[in-house]
Amino acid sequence: MVQRTAMSLIAAFLVTAAVFLLISSPAVAGGGVSTSPKSEKPGKAKLLKSGKAVPPDNAPKRVVKAIKAANEIRKTKYQWGGGHGSFNDNGYDCSGAVSYMLRGARMLKTPMTSGSLARWGKKRKGKWITVYANAGHVYAVLAGLRWDTSGGPGPRWHKDMRSRSGFKVRHYRGY
Repeated sequence: MVQRTAMSLIAAFLVTAAVFLLISSPAVAGGGVSTSPKSEKPGKAKLLKSGKAVPPDNAPKRVVKAIKAANEIRKTKYQWGGGHGSFNDNGYDCSGAVSYMLRGARMLKTPMTSGSLARWGKKRKGKWITVYANAGHVYAVLAGLRWDTSGGPGPRWHKDMRSRSGFKVRHYRGY
């Protein structure tokens, strides 16, 4: 009886150790979509001809969700004040579009103006998502693509960057 109990305990320990190793090995190897903002060097998102952005393979879940949210409204028109009364609107201004994207990543609960976004989050550039804001305009850079209402008929992805002069640089902690 004692020998059988000891054998059962050893078997339980070995099964537990094997499960732990199986669960932790993909995280150590860097496989799959990362849930951690501290994954390896951030990859670059791809911009398709359709105007849709595709997140890099190593993007954390929140970054993937931010890009997905922005993609949902990428073909809407520019509408001053759009996205402020509600996240869901017929068109978006700069801060409405950036707020919608940040909400998709669960980084924002209510829409904010560009001036408010200049005080949102933490100072400095983020690893994955950076918001550039002042009292009159806001845009964001996610995984190397610019999310902005300037240079187009509404919120769109852009490969080119714009001057950061006059903008406060903000990010969500860890991203």
